[in-house]
Parts: sequence; structure tokens; C-alpha cells
Amino acid sequence: MGKFIIEGGYRLSGSIRAQGAKNEALEVISAVLLTSGKVTISNVPEILDVRNLMLLLERMGVIIEKKAKGEYTFDASDIDSSYIETDDFIDRCASLRGSVLVVGPLLSRFGEAWFPKPGGDKIGRRRVDTHIEGLVKLGADCIYDSGKRAYKLTAPHGLKGCYMLLDEASVTGTANILMAAVMAEGRTVIYNAACEPYVQQLCRLLVSMGAKIRGIGSNLLTIDGVGELHGAEHRLLPDMIEVGSFIAMAAITRSELTIEDVSWNNLGIIPDCFRKLGVKLEQRGEDIFVPAQESYEIESFLDGSIMTIADAPWPGLTPDLLSVMLVVATQCKGSVLIHQKMFESRLFFVDKLIDMGAQIILCDPHRAVVVGHDHRMSLKGNKMTSPDIRAGIAMLLAAMSASGVSEIDNIDQIDRGYENIDGRLNALGAHITRK
Repeated sequence: MGKFIIEGGYRLSGSIRAQGAKNEALEVISAVLLTSGKVTISNVPEILDVRNLMLLLERMGVIIEKKAKGEYTFDASDIDSSYIETDDFIDRCASLRGSVLVVGPLLSRFGEAWFPKPGGDKIGRRRVDTHIEGLVKLGADCIYDSGKRAYKLTAPHGLKGCYMLLDEASVTGTANILMAAVMAEGRTVIYNAACEPYVQQLCRLLVSMGAKIRGIGSNLLTIDGVGELHGAEHRLLPDMIEVGSFIAMAAITRSELTIEDVSWNNLGIIPDCFRKLGVKLEQRGEDIFVPAQESYEIESFLDGSIMTIADAPWPGLTPDLLSVMLVVATQCKGSVLIHQKMFESRLFFVDKLIDMGAQIILCDPHRAVVVGHDHRMSLKGNKMTSPDIRAGIAMLLAAMSASGVSEIDNIDQIDRGYENIDGRLNALGAHITRK
């Protein structure tokens, strides 16, 4: 496991471009399993989670050709069906969170798939019930194999369309069910579907492959099954989580920064949530300009009560940005309640911020009150370990603004979601050493 050594207190300047969207990449790369035609995907982030998913696909028999940086062609015409029955396949799926997304395509195209409990971030319980219940409603049989510690889904007579109301608007659950439904017999209606830009982009790729999907961008998707899909080309959106992370970096280091080509219309409520923390930003075409601020003051609600920032399904605020917004709040003027509704362990990293001098009251696993220092007192360097991708980048933000030197261990967690983050930030003036 590597580590970052961060010398804090330096201001950033210049321009930076967000990588392709990690969450979208995992969905659309999994979708190539639905067709024997070639699928070309560009703006793919060169990050650990994506590389591991691509290695899994190669072991399954997918031929992957790198055309240029971030551009790959996938040929899934000759899948090794025997490999997807092996313990090696199941073990690799269990260690990679994104592997849940191969279940729907494999079940749709080959009539069976293994579904082990997925790995990834240590952020508390992440249910897979929505995935499995949706696939069972499409006609799959499901049994649990205690020896393999995995569910086996089979559909020997094919999947059949149906109406379903999801118990939660799960992004990966919607994506999995959607990919299973595009070649199911008849019509599938998914109500309470997730409608994040990642799901919208997956729908657009599937339509370009020949799928018939209506309601894209809404929580009601209607899919009319087709006999087969063909090849297509697709470009990933810029990663909204990276965009938000860079806004946060500019704010907490009091830096002037331009974030290029952000696809503004796909950022949703993110810019307004930073404005609630007092962070100024300007839309300049498809770029965001963040001016240097010596102080940023948290807004209050109209009745004078403390501001609350909480996650919610799209078009609400993505939970992946609450960690970095919490760090920004430690140097705001004023107080804010951060309410992490979706995951019960994502706020547990705040003890490290408290050790650095942040004023945070952890109310329970889901809520933390932050009282900002207004930059009158700097955070102090500390030694930390990254428990997950988003806490890891939040710790990096804190370390960059702190006085003194900080260490962050287990940076593989950060590399899972952020491409060459140390090199890109050092080019802006940060002092980060990888060891």
C-alpha cells in the first residue's frame, strides 16, 4: 500500500480538467457484454477500479484494444462461458464493487450469472436486494450457494418484461435491471428508477446499440425488448465528483482555479450547494472559474436556522461529495449540519479531522455539525489512513490546507477513483509526494 506525503499551506493556480466519469465508466464498460459487436468508448478514466473491471472482462474473453489515451474498443463476441463459472471469477467479482454491473448483461445474453457480495469502499452496508429482486421479477431463478458465498441467477428460458416498482432508486440497481431488460421478451417498466446522468448516459449508449428505451432522464423507464444489440461509439461525461472536489480544493486553499469542460448542465445542484457554503464560482461557457477567497460564509435558512446540507437521489446532491463539502466547511465562517443519509459509516473519518483541529460534533453515524474556523486557525498536519475513495480525497483536501506535513496511507483507495491525482495537483502548485 502506498502513501502520500503532503506539505500543506500552498495555494493553487491555473486550470485543470476533470477525468471521465468513474461511475458511468463502470456501467457502460459492463454494457459491452450485451453484444458481439464492437463498442468504442472514449474519455475513459485511467483509474484502478476501471482497470480492474477491464482486466475482469479480458479474463472473460473480451478483446480490449487501446486506440488512444482514454479510448478503448471492446469486442465481446467470444466470451469464455466456462470462466464465469470458476471460483477465480467469483473471487474477483467479490473484490470489485463495479463487478455487480456485469450481472445484468451476463444474465441477459447467456442466461446465467453469479452475484457475489461485492467489495469496494468500507462505508457500511450496501444492499444488493434491489438488483436481485428486479432480476427475479424479470424471470430469473435465484439460489444462494453457501460454498461460493454467492447467488446464482439463471434464466434458461430467457427473461420476460414486466412492471416493477423499485424499493429504492438505486443507481447500480437501475443500471443492472435496465441492461437485463433491453433484450427481455416484451415490455419492461421500471418505476422509481434512478435518473442520475450516469444512468442517462447508459441509456443513450444502449439506444445507440439498438435498444428501445423511453423516459430517459425521468424515474419512469419503459423498455421494449429487442432480439439483439450491435456495436456503437460512446463518450463519457466529465466526472461530476472530480469537478466538485476541485471546487472544494480551490475554496479550502483560498486559490484561484479554472475547471475546464465540466458539462455544466449535468452538474445539477452541485454548484448551488457550494454557494450555500459561501464559495463563489462562475460559469464561463462549459468551464467553472473559482476566484480566490479569503473568507466564505455559510448561508442560513430564511428563518435563521442552521444550514443543512444532505444527500438525496438525483436531482438531489450526490452522497459522494458530502465528505469534501464537510472538509470545506471546517474553514467556513459559520456552522452547518452535514447529513449523510445513504451510508452509515461515511462520516467516521471525521475523527482524523478533529485531530487536525477541526471543530466537528459527530451526532450519530449519519450527521455531523461543523463549526468553521473562518481560516483564523489552520488545520494541523496529521497521519491518516484512507477508508474509502471519497474520505480519501477529503483527507487530501484537509492536508493541502493544513500547516505542516501530513501522511495518508492506503492511497490505493484514492487511486480507485482519481487518475494521477498527485501529478495533476502538483502541476497547480500542490506539494504531494507519493511513496
